[in-house]
Order: sequence, then C-alpha cells, then structure tokens
Amino acid sequence: MEPQDADEVSRRRKRKAAEETGSYILRNLAGHVPLFSEEDASTVQISCVELWEGNLYIGTSAAEILHFVLIPPDPAEPSAPPSFILASRLRPVFTQSSTSTNAQGGVQQILLLPAVSKACILCNGTLTFYTLPELSPAFGNTKVSNCGSIGGLDLNHPEIIQASGHEGVVVMLSLRNRIRLVIIGEEARPIKNIEYARSLASMRRSTVACVADSHSYALLEINHQQKIPLFPISSLDDAAAGSTGGRAENLSAGQEQTGVGSGLAAQSLSPEGSGNTRGHDRSTSLGVLAGGLGRREHSPRAASMDTSGLETPEPFQRELSPGPVDPAGAFERGLSPVGRIATPDKPLPATPVEQAASQRTSAERARTDDIFLRPHILSPTPTEFLLTTGTAAKEPGVGMFVNLDGDVVRGTLEFSRYPEGIVIDGRGSGSDTAALNQEEGYVLAVMERDHSSGGGRGVEVQRWDMENGEGGSAKEWIPVVPPGKESTGSEEQDSSPASLGIREIVGSGEIPISELGQKLRLSRLRLPKRGSPVPTPTSADDPTQASLEHVSKEIELFESRISVEDRQAEDGEDGQPVDEYEISREKEEDKFAQRLCMTSSRIVLWSGNQIWWAIRNPLVLRLDALLELADAGAEIDSDEVLDWRKVVEVVNSIRGQEPKTEMEFLSLGYIRHKAGLLLFTDLVSKRIANAPVDEAERRATEELLVEGSLDPRLVLAAISPLGQEVVEGRNGIWVSAGIKDVLDRFFDRRAGRGQEDASSLASTADVLDLLKRYLFVWRRKKGFGSIADEEDVFRTVDAALLHVLLQLDRQNLRTPGTTSVRAELYSVVDHGVACFERAIWLLERFRRLYVLSRLYQSRKMSREVLRTWRRMVEGEPDEAGEFTDGENEVRKYLVKIRDARLIEEYGTWLARRNPKLGVLVFADDNSRFKFEPPRVVQMLKEGAPGAVKDYLEHLVFGKNHTQYVNDLIRFYLDTVLDVLEKSDAARSTLAQTYETYRALRPPKPTYRQFITENIVDEEWWHNRLRLLQLLGGSHGGGAERSASQYDVSAVLSRIEPFEDELVPEMIILYGRQGRHQQALRLLTHGLGDFDAAINYCLLGGSSIFRPSSPSQLGADALPSQAEQARLFDFLLAEFLRIDNVSDRVERTGELLERFGRWFDLEHVLAVIPDDWSVDLVAGFLVSTLRGLVRERSESMLARALSGAQNLQVSAALIEKADAVGPVVVGGGGGSGSGSGGGSGGGLDE
Repeated sequence: MEPQDADEVSRRRKRKAAEETGSYILRNLAGHVPLFSEEDASTVQISCVELWEGNLYIGTSAAEILHFVLIPPDPAEPSAPPSFILASRLRPVFTQSSTSTNAQGGVQQILLLPAVSKACILCNGTLTFYTLPELSPAFGNTKVSNCGSIGGLDLNHPEIIQASGHEGVVVMLSLRNRIRLVIIGEEARPIKNIEYARSLASMRRSTVACVADSHSYALLEINHQQKIPLFPISSLDDAAAGSTGGRAENLSAGQEQTGVGSGLAAQSLSPEGSGNTRGHDRSTSLGVLAGGLGRREHSPRAASMDTSGLETPEPFQRELSPGPVDPAGAFERGLSPVGRIATPDKPLPATPVEQAASQRTSAERARTDDIFLRPHILSPTPTEFLLTTGTAAKEPGVGMFVNLDGDVVRGTLEFSRYPEGIVIDGRGSGSDTAALNQEEGYVLAVMERDHSSGGGRGVEVQRWDMENGEGGSAKEWIPVVPPGKESTGSEEQDSSPASLGIREIVGSGEIPISELGQKLRLSRLRLPKRGSPVPTPTSADDPTQASLEHVSKEIELFESRISVEDRQAEDGEDGQPVDEYEISREKEEDKFAQRLCMTSSRIVLWSGNQIWWAIRNPLVLRLDALLELADAGAEIDSDEVLDWRKVVEVVNSIRGQEPKTEMEFLSLGYIRHKAGLLLFTDLVSKRIANAPVDEAERRATEELLVEGSLDPRLVLAAISPLGQEVVEGRNGIWVSAGIKDVLDRFFDRRAGRGQEDASSLASTADVLDLLKRYLFVWRRKKGFGSIADEEDVFRTVDAALLHVLLQLDRQNLRTPGTTSVRAELYSVVDHGVACFERAIWLLERFRRLYVLSRLYQSRKMSREVLRTWRRMVEGEPDEAGEFTDGENEVRKYLVKIRDARLIEEYGTWLARRNPKLGVLVFADDNSRFKFEPPRVVQMLKEGAPGAVKDYLEHLVFGKNHTQYVNDLIRFYLDTVLDVLEKSDAARSTLAQTYETYRALRPPKPTYRQFITENIVDEEWWHNRLRLLQLLGGSHGGGAERSASQYDVSAVLSRIEPFEDELVPEMIILYGRQGRHQQALRLLTHGLGDFDAAINYCLLGGSSIFRPSSPSQLGADALPSQAEQARLFDFLLAEFLRIDNVSDRVERTGELLERFGRWFDLEHVLAVIPDDWSVDLVAGFLVSTLRGLVRERSESMLARALSGAQNLQVSAALIEKADAVGPVVVGGGGGSGSGSGGGSGGGLDE
C-alpha cells in the first residue's frame, strides 16, 4: 500500500467512524421522490410522511398525497434495501378561500387509524377521510373545513373501543372555537365538545389530554370538562401571561352535542370555489361541528411543514392576543380575516408621526413573529407529558415534563435552539416497565444550527430518562442538511439550509444494517506464512539433535498428510470436501449476517425529495466506531499510535452489562475482543520498536484480554515466535470480520515496517509474563463446552504456554533454586498437554530433558521416561541441570512400575553403573514387581557381574536369607584369598595389625573393635570384615542359623594355608568345630585379645564377633556352667603359659578373682606354680573360702527352715483331724459317728 493510499484509508476510516459514534444513524428510505407542482416544481417539498404495512404515504406542499407500495428485495439478496413504486397520486379535497389562496400549506397531517382501516388527511385546513391502504374516499366524501389539527388518540388504549354505542377509535378535532371528540369506525360520529378554541396540538392519555394553542399549554379533563392552564410556549409572549398559572377551571358545558348520524353520512363535497361564495350542496351537522377558523391568509412561509408528528397550521397563522393590530401586519401574517382598508388611488404623504408609528409597528411585528413558537407535545410515559418552551425561534429551548396533575416533574431538557420538530423514542430505563423491557429513552429534535457551530440543519439527540450530568446524557448532533443548501430556490434563501422534518410513523420498518453483519459475521483468518522452526544441528551424533530431527519428521509427516488430504479434497467435519466447506461456511455466515443485520424503526426524517430512517445505532457499531477513532491513526507509516485510554473507556462503558439478547451477547463479546486485541497489538508494536510502555497500559491490556476471552490463537498470531504454535486446524480459524480486520491491518503494518525481529520480543519479559498469565486463564477453561474449535485452541494454548515458560525460565537459569516459573512449568507438563508432539519438540529444542521426562510421566510412558533419564545420567546436558540425583531417581522409578522388561533392562544398567544402588531395585520390598532372587542373581551375573556381591549381601545381611550364605562366603573367600596370594603387602598389613594389637596395654578394645575402628579402605578388607560376620553369625537375627548353613570344614581347608594371616577366621572355625582349646590358644597367644577369650568361655565358644554381653543372647544359646567351667580351665592353662611374667601374673590373678566361682579350688592350687606368693591368688582364695562359708550357712538355714515348715504341717494336720472327729469302722450293730452311744459302742468293741 502506497503512503498516500494509506493516508486516504485513514481519513476515510476516521470520517466513517465519527459518523457512527452517535446513538442514531440515518439510512435511506426513499430517494428522489417525484415531487412536482403545476406552478413551479422547485418549490414543492415533502410536508409529512406515514408508513403502514408496506404502504408509504407522502404528503407534499403541493397538496398531494403520493402513495408508494413496497417491493421486497430480491430473495437472492435479502439484505438489499427494498424499493418502492408509485401506486397513485391523490389530491385531497379542501376548501380554498379567495383571500388565502397563496397561504395554503399543502398536506398538513396524515393520521392513520389501522385499527379501523381509515386514514385522516388534513390538507389546507380541510380534513378528509379515506380507507386503508388504497386511500379510497370514506364516509361519502365527508370533509371538515376550518380544522386546525387532528390527533388526541388515546395512547393508553389505542385499540378499538365503544363510545356512545358505536365502536371505533376516538380522535380529537381542533376546530375554531372548540375541540370535538369524534369516534371513527364504520362511520364518523361526534361524542363530545370541549370548549377550547384554536388548538394547534393535542395528545391524550385516557381522559386527560394535553393541548396547546398559539400561546400556551393546558391539561384538559375530558369527562369533567376541566382545564388546568400550564405555562406559555414563549416566555416573551405577554398575551399568555394572564391565561396560565396552574389553577383548574371549569369549561363551558352549555353547548349541546349535535347529532351527526345520517346527516354526516349523507354529506357530500362542496363544489370547487373560493372564499365565502364556496358552499356545500347540503349542510351537515359535521359542518356545524366544524364551524370555521376563518380564512387563512397568505404567509411567506406557507411552504414550511409541521414536523412534530401532529401536523398543525403554521405558527404565523395563530391568532394574536387581543389588542390593536396593524391591518397591514395582520394581512401579512394571516392573523385575521379582516382585509385592507380601502385607500384612494393616490395616497397622501405620511406625516412624521405616521412614519414613526409605521416604523414602530414594523419592529413590533418582527418581534411578534419571532416570539411565536410552534408547540410540541409528547408523552414519554403513561403519566407524563413533555412540552417545549423557549423565548424565540433562534434561541435555546427547554423541554419540561408535567404529570397528569399539571405538576412539573423530572429535570428539564435543554435544546440548543427551539425545536422545529421533535419525537421521542424509547420507554426509558427509569420507567415502570419490566426490567427486561426497559430501553434507553431519547429525544430527537430537528433544528437549525448557529453558524458558529457549523450551520445546517440536523437532529439534536439527548436522553430524556436521565438527569443532566448523568452518564450518557450528553447531546449528540446528526447533520442532515448541510449549510447553504437552498430550500425553495428563491434568491432570498440562498444562505438558508433546506427544511427538515421528522415524525414517528404508525407502522415500523425493517431496515438492514449491512455494517452490522459485516462486522459480526465470521470470516476465515489467513495467517502469514511461518518460517521453519527446526534449529540448526550442532553435531551429527548429538542425541538431542537426533531426537529433535525425529520429532520434526513426525510433525512434517503429519502436516504433509493433512496437505495431501486437503489437495485430495478429503471429507471435512461435515462430510463435505474441505474446499467446499469454506464455501458452505461462507453461505451460512451470509445468512446469519442477513438475519442479524435487520432492525426496526418508527422514526423518519425528510428533506427536499429525500426520506431517511432514523435508526437506533446498534451498540456494537457505536462502540466499534469509538474503537476505530482510537485506532484510526495507527496506519502504515503513521506516527500516530493507539489511544489506549479511549479504548479502556469504551470497555468500561459496558463493564458489568449483562446481555439480554443474542445480539447483545455477540455485540458485547465483539467489543471486548476487539478492544483487547487492539491494545495487545499496540503493545507488541511498541515493544518491538523499543518504545516505552506505560505500566497502566500493560495492566489494562491484560485485563481486557482475560475479560474478553478472545480466541488465544489471534493473540498469539501477533507475535512471530509464538505464532508458530498456532494450530489452525483443517477448517481454519473463523473470527468476526471486524476482528480479522484488526489483525490484517497489524500484519500489514508489521510487514510495511519490517517488524519481524522475533528474538527481541522473545526476550521481553513483561510481554511474556502477560502472555503467561493470560494463557493460564485459558488453560483453566479446558472442558468448557462453549469453546469453539476446542481441540485446536487448547493445543495452541498449551504449546504457547510451554514456549513462554521455557523462555522465561531460560532467563532465570542463573538464579539458584527452583523459581516460581519453573514450578509453573512443572505443573503444566505434569498435568498433561494437548500438544504432545509439539511439546516434545520444544523441550528438545530448549534442551530441557528433565522436563521432557516429566512430560512422558504425565502420559505414563515409562520407557521414554527411563530413556530420557538415561541420556542425562550418561552425560547428555540438561540446560537447567535439574536432574541432580539421577541414578537414585531411576531406582525410585523402577520400584514404582510393573513392566518386568523395563525393570530388568534399566535395573541391570543401573547395577552396572552403581552396584549398591542398582541391587536395591531388585531387593526393595515396596517394588510393584518382584523377581525371585535366583532370577535376579542370574540377571546380575549376565548383565552386571559387579553387583552380584552387593545383591547377595543385601539378601544375607539385609533380608537374612541364609540360603545364600555359602555363595557370599565363597565370594568373600575368593576375593580375600586372591589378594593374600598375590599381595605381600596385604599379608604384611594383617601381620602388622596383630603386632600392633598385642602391643597395646590393658585396658584395650577387643580385636573386633580394633579392626573396625582402624579400617583399611580397600575392597578386600571390607570383604574380610563381612566374611568374619558371616563366619561368626553376627550379621542378623538369624545369625546362628546362618552360621550353621555353611560348610565349616570346606572353609577351614581353604583358610588353613593362611592361618598366620587369618587368625580371627581360624578362631571362629575352631570354635565351630568344638576345638576350644586351640581357639583359646590363638586368642591368648595369636591375638592377645584376653577380653575376647573370656567372652569365648562365657558364650560357650561362640564367635568373637557375637554380642559381648551374655544378656543379649537367649537363655538357650548360653552354655551350661559346667561347660563354662571347662572352658575357663582351658583359658587358665593358656594364661599360665603367657611369656611375659607380669602379664601372666596379672591376667591369671584377674581371671581367678573375677570368675573364681567357675574354678575348683583344688584344681587351681594344683596348677598354680609353687613359687607364686599366696598374695597373688589371695583374692581368689578369699572369695572361694567366703563362698564355701556362705554355702555352709545357707545349708544350715535351709535345714532350719525345713524343720519349722514340718512343724507347721503337723499342727495343721492335727487341727484338721480334730475338726473331722473319730470314725467307727466295723460290723455288728451297724455303724455310726459322733459322740454318745454310738461312740461307746465302738469303744466297747
């Protein structure tokens, strides 16, 4: 696009947007209406308009009615505007006065009564009746002369009613001296007269009518014939000052109602004539009813029309207030039927006094003309009337609301000029109607603007249901007639704009607003072509690159398959070929737009030969125009930027507004979508250009994006790197045409300015943070059934969100610890993503293997998880370095899965790398799949031989599986003996440890503690310690059982060649074979571990690696005291053979003193050398002798206690026998017991 073209586009957009920001827009109803006049066609104008059921009635200033019939649009183009054809021209009959021939105003009023299919036409003061819709004369060509206006339909009950025994619609005829109520049905019959002269306008609510004459307004109570004077039309009208004030008055009720039954029906039109010579063929009661308003005199503005909706005679024809009236002025204004005073052929010159009076009269006449204002009466609610008042025609006017009692209510309306015509539209938001039926209430006033404001005629629009200063109450201006356009073609009016009329019609018209459908209909968005996202390979054998290429090929294959399907026109979603789907969708959207763009209106405007609809500007067009004004300057090569504050104001104006209709739902959503997209594209443009961005603008952008719920694919398409994540789907992205226009303009601007620097935007953290929060909001909408193209949308959302998080986390990699962004990244992949293949590609590209493994975990793809972890454990870089304890993570994961093949494959791999950790995979009790130990041993022998020992240790030491003791002992022996055979240093080390331990002075630790504390950090040394544990049975709860499982002889045969190096092993094996004397000899002389030797005796020859305290063993595991005494005798013999005399004496004395009760005194005295002093064994002797004395005393005490116990038992027996008494046993005379004769018999016997 060329710069000059862009400027022109911008200007057109601004101009069009400015025209559509108001509450109302104009649409053509009829153009180039064929108006003509026999005298001069250029002077003919439209005076009134009505429309009902496809029939358009146009009244002209040439006293003609043009009847047009609506021709519907072509079914092929239902949105095209309808056309009208002229059906007939009608010249209504009227009575023409000879004195007012040039003062006739043509057709003044057309009143349609659809309820009774009648039309009332007021033309040049004469009322005639016709039938609808063809306008055939009704009631036998009945006419009413000298009628000022017709109206007064009951707005509360516009339907047919019964009155005076007849059915019909009641209207009010304004006659010269009274108002007459007439019911129009099958015939026209008068009902009542109201003594109110020269009424110019009327409007009725039930029995209360608001009327106006040429000076003031009044309320009339029809039934009770009462009047409440209100206020003057012009505050400068002195004549109205005495007739207003609000006090109720009784109207004259003396007038009898004149029956007009058959007389009215028999009435015929009078012949054509002029003046008073014009008469009727027969008089009628309706003629009497009508009376006469007098002859209408010529007026310079006879061609102007009443545009208030109730056509009335011109304001210049109203009767002046009583007082002296200049005859010439009266003739010019047509205020009186009095003609000019006859003058001589040659008048005398005027005297100075007469000249002054003449000048004064002319000035007063001009002032009088200016202060007479046309009355306007409207009724916005069932209990209120809206009346206009002012000072002069070119001065501001005021609208005042009065209720049915005549009290002023509400606030006042202010008009820039006194209205020439006025209508009201809408029930008002504050009315008593139901909330769902409430609508905004507007007043549309036609007026001519001051030259200082631009001139011309137009419509001033304001709200009537809101007080001044409330939101939305600002005035609006709709220019209709530009300044300087001629209204009559005369030279005097070259500088005056053409006249303008307005009216609320009876029927309503259906008007298409094509712009509405063009903005809201869906169109397919075609995004710019994206570059290849595949990164440059780093090396041929890079695992990451290989994985990237693999994923890229899968994506390319998938996309190529879709392309082939598109080219082959494979079936789409609806069973139609994909290319035909778009055509079908376009047709559907066209039908939707045609249905959506239809609106209705009852307000028409006219000027010259043009007629327009005044249509409520749909909310979406009004707000969209404001958005366009805010963005109109942001064109290609333009320095202007979006006014984001105006965009926010537009959205705030609808914030909290709930849609009540489908149209409102679409409109509010469209505005929010467009506003958010405008702000975001503006923000992106600024950031790419490195322009400053206000924080408030950034927050507003985010709020609007979240609030509007705009399809995230449109937002992401505005950013080049993230646009790669947009998934269009097979049928593409369909968005509102207005939204598409915003994106198309943005793409054009970006292409025109070369704004394709994706890397700079990717490093903009504020934009990425905004997108992150926005995409998280969308991600939470998964599963909502109201989202169109849900699969494609959430594939895009997940891919873009992952991309944004990876980019943000890359910027935070230097920050220690886990950042909040990283936690969000983990959360996204852990909960699963819809764009799985794309997510793999992104994570590989960003080298985030650990996150990739979590993604696989979310899909339970265990093999891929372990494969990815293996890549990291084996050294492939992870950019964030998150996999710190990789081997342990592998072990934990293998325990949780059930796939035996994976556990075997990666368990043996882990056992090769880390045997101790690897074997835990197979030995964990919490593992979901357990292998049998023989199978594990076999797998480890084949795949990880170095881990066999660790697995056996775990089985034996951890699980106490004694059946594997021989295997483990064999493994340890192989390791230790192999080292001893090959290494002199190892043998030297062992010998040195023995010498060092023997050299220690008591008290010293046991040899077990010594070698544990002085461990040699070599594998064979650790194996030897484990071997000692296994041989001694000190490795677990089943030690004794496991110690009995191995072959002692076989082990001893292998160790005997190294008995000098493996002394503890020999001691244990001797003990297992019962060769205690040899074992104690090695403990005493080989190791010098005297404490261990003592424990050996106490524990009955158990391992020196068993618990040192007998209390830690079970009672069944301890030897008998006799066996202990025998072992202590062996130990005493070995102690007496200690080479060092002092050690010998010390160890022997200590042994005898501590464990003397296990020794026999005679045996000790026999084996102790005779040259030893008694003091050396004094302790033993004293304790032994004390023991003997104690035993003797205990024996004596036991015998005494036994004797006492025997006496107690004997005494108890005697007491028991006494209690039982004697018993006689024997035959003879029988048996008995007790005392007396029985006893004596027994004794005698």
